[in-house]
Amino acid sequence: MATHEIFMPALSSTMTEGKIVEWLKKPGERVERGESVLVVESDKADMDVEAFQEGFLAAVLMEAGSTAPVGETIGLIVETEAEIAAAKAAAPAPAAAAAAPAAAAAKPAPVAAAPAPAPQAPAPVAAPAPVAPVAPPAVATDGRVVATPRARKLAAQLGVALASVRGSGPNGRIQAEDVEQATGQPVSVPRVAEGTAPAMAAPAGNGSAAAPAAPAGQAFGRAGETVAFNTLQQAVVRNMNASLAVPCFHVGYTITTDRLDAFYKQVKAKGVTMTALLAKAVGVTLARHPQLNASASDAGMAYPAAINVAVAVAMDDGGLITPVLAAADRTDLYALSRQWADLVARSRSKQLKPEEYTTGTFTLSNLGMFGVDRFDAILPPGTGAILAVAASRPVVAALKDGSIAVRRQMQVNLTADHRVIYGTHAAAFLKDLAQLIETSPESLVL
Repeated sequence: MATHEIFMPALSSTMTEGKIVEWLKKPGERVERGESVLVVESDKADMDVEAFQEGFLAAVLMEAGSTAPVGETIGLIVETEAEIAAAKAAAPAPAAAAAAPAAAAAKPAPVAAAPAPAPQAPAPVAAPAPVAPVAPPAVATDGRVVATPRARKLAAQLGVALASVRGSGPNGRIQAEDVEQATGQPVSVPRVAEGTAPAMAAPAGNGSAAAPAAPAGQAFGRAGETVAFNTLQQAVVRNMNASLAVPCFHVGYTITTDRLDAFYKQVKAKGVTMTALLAKAVGVTLARHPQLNASASDAGMAYPAAINVAVAVAMDDGGLITPVLAAADRTDLYALSRQWADLVARSRSKQLKPEEYTTGTFTLSNLGMFGVDRFDAILPPGTGAILAVAASRPVVAALKDGSIAVRRQMQVNLTADHRVIYGTHAAAFLKDLAQLIETSPESLVL
């Protein structure tokens, strides 16, 4: 009898364990080579795990919700249907979800509250069904509707039939936002770096809209509870602990944004985002200051071959992720904006590839959309610097000729690894970045 093991894969270089989100195949079902068998949650993404052999799924050794170290056997595949019974008998009993008891004790309220929306939208929820003939959802060869794990979970909570939902993902795959739209509920988006003057101008008349008390959709525990870290939050904890070993220093700079704001208004209609503008400006400046793009390693100072600007994004379900705008200095501004929109859309459904959030050489963190005056960011491991960008706001400024005028200004604070970057390096970088933003932001489209 030929039995093939399914191992917990290493989905990224930093992954040490993974959580089984969902088994896409049931014991006894036929499995083709290269077909997705289960979904695994790594530190910052949900990814399909494919079968390396064809045959039949004989046994599931780790149930959905279980956490296993990389390399652990989590399932068995046999070549023929006749071998299923023998493989199942020889296999150890499936491990129950290790985190299930802790999660159940830690979060009783959210679990109980999940069905609450159902009474508000029983039969009407299924109303989007007529959309299906126009653009049916993707369907696998076995008749199963193709959807992300988050979309399946949300559909179960809201009582939505996935077969009636129109998918907007690759090849018609149903995303979480598709389920939300099917119910008529607002789509919850992650808090991304879109917060300088243009982003703050629109909600100026409504302060509550500009700075919500908490990111929409994020779950918090009740008073007296202890809520366990999810996988994404655990990754953030590990990174923050690692950052404590780095000798960092901080340098601040005030940048006038009037010209940048005016230019942004011109290109916004063409799909350019403020994030792309800032990332492009940072990338171009880094090309003139390679020391700010370097990082410390055991062998010395490491100078990356490319300038990859990572942008911090707070996720609605907790944690932080940093999608990477690769080659930000050389990529066209409009292409960079399209790239960012795609990264944000896929980060929401946890469909980013590891190289799309682990290859940043410099990080940008923006809290301007919340009206923050200034803040210091914590340096991500493996990089040399991170730039914290605050809100742009009108201030009374003294000009060089001694006159006084109202100008829009934002405070940026650089956190740098002193093993690689010295004060003069940081100051020179910030000075050139300010000059670019204040005098020639139009050059970013060239």
